[in-house]
Amino acid sequence: MSSEAAESLDILNDTDRNAYESLRRRSSPRAERYAVGRSLRKKVPRSSLGEWRIGRDDRDPIALVEASHEGRISDLIPVRVARMADSPYGFLRGSAVVMASDVAGLPATGIMPVVCGDAHLGNVGFYASPERDLVLDLNDFDEAHTGSWEWDLRRLVASTWVAGRHNGSTEEQCEEAVLTCARSYREEMRHLANQPLFTRSFERIDITRMAEHAPDSPLTVELERAAKRARERTSDRALPRFTTEHQGERQIVEEPPLITRLSSAEAGMLADGLDEYLNTLDAHWRRVLGGYTLVDVAHKVVGVGSVGLRAYVALLEGSSEDDVIFLQLKQARRSVLAKYVHGDNAWHRHQGERVVEYQRALQTVSDPLLGWTTVDDRQFYVRQFRNMKGSVSLDEISARSLAEYAGIAGHLLAKGHARTSGASIIAGYVGGGTVLDNAMARFAQAYADQTEADHEALLAAVKSGRMPIAEGT
Repeated sequence: MSSEAAESLDILNDTDRNAYESLRRRSSPRAERYAVGRSLRKKVPRSSLGEWRIGRDDRDPIALVEASHEGRISDLIPVRVARMADSPYGFLRGSAVVMASDVAGLPATGIMPVVCGDAHLGNVGFYASPERDLVLDLNDFDEAHTGSWEWDLRRLVASTWVAGRHNGSTEEQCEEAVLTCARSYREEMRHLANQPLFTRSFERIDITRMAEHAPDSPLTVELERAAKRARERTSDRALPRFTTEHQGERQIVEEPPLITRLSSAEAGMLADGLDEYLNTLDAHWRRVLGGYTLVDVAHKVVGVGSVGLRAYVALLEGSSEDDVIFLQLKQARRSVLAKYVHGDNAWHRHQGERVVEYQRALQTVSDPLLGWTTVDDRQFYVRQFRNMKGSVSLDEISARSLAEYAGIAGHLLAKGHARTSGASIIAGYVGGGTVLDNAMARFAQAYADQTEADHEALLAAVKSGRMPIAEGT
């Protein structure tokens, strides 16, 4: 563990630490776990979670972003910079490495479930369950790792405040959205802590029931619109958008620099990697995909944080031209949280496997085609590309809808954490009052200010020529 991480997590004396470790190793009464959580308030007052301080003179967010560019495709780094430079929210989305460094040095309880690692508000969305139901849940796990639950909650509330400012919400409206988010997290954690471990594994949000409960809510309208778009995002509907006929064969359309063709050598390595990927699937899904033929592959730029890392899309065809599946391969690197938990020591044998394992841990249901592979000594995870994925657009969301959506995000984050470890101890710590909520609001506003300052620093780095930027991407 790094010295910075040790300082941030070293909040238990030997007696408390031994008691906590004993609880983790054995089944114990829920009341005992609650008591341990409440006792942590003496070591880490809940109000202290509202602190934001830089704490060191050498903080350089641009240097951290530059370091994260190492190993990326150099021609795509200007695209990534452009997306981060677009707005403070764009910067926040692409700078998980910066926030990980920041929050690791702040007060923390030391309770460490599996966390998302990049729990900003935009990483909540729709996707299809194995039964083809539309599910709303956390949906990005590139940075997932064991870690402090506070790290996730801080990132979520900060992103909520930044998104609110981006949409023109007042500071009071941003505060209300963050208070709703934190309260939802706290109340859901306390609810799930009282449920059997087995029961927690099936907890999920029912979109239909949500709409019936609040049919006149502006957010309900937004959710229904987003859900309709998501249901149309399937592999067969993607064919006209992403493919064309070339010399009698279907081919993925190029859109440089965002979609580009591969050399025959690279395409061959990708095909071999997909063969290895099949071995990571359950037997049924391995047989299903065995009935499809790989038709074409291409490089496709996605997201903000992932830009410049290798990401591919593969087109597989079944027994007819419209029987197709698009798979996405995304390069997986060590989580930005890892060094604050394990220092320089390697922990996961395969980073793609890490993403898959922790995605399944945090989501109620997951893509049945999740798997992992290695291509040219780089590690990847694999998932469906067009799997009814979608999300509510945050660009023009109303202040009321923002608060309601942030509440849903807080609920989902608590659900994910409670599925893995420490729910009763966290519930005992957060309590039934509003102390945690108010602390998160103070932190979110202060870190939103910091994000705007960091975004300005990025713009200055672009202006000076330190950072390259692409136009029109």
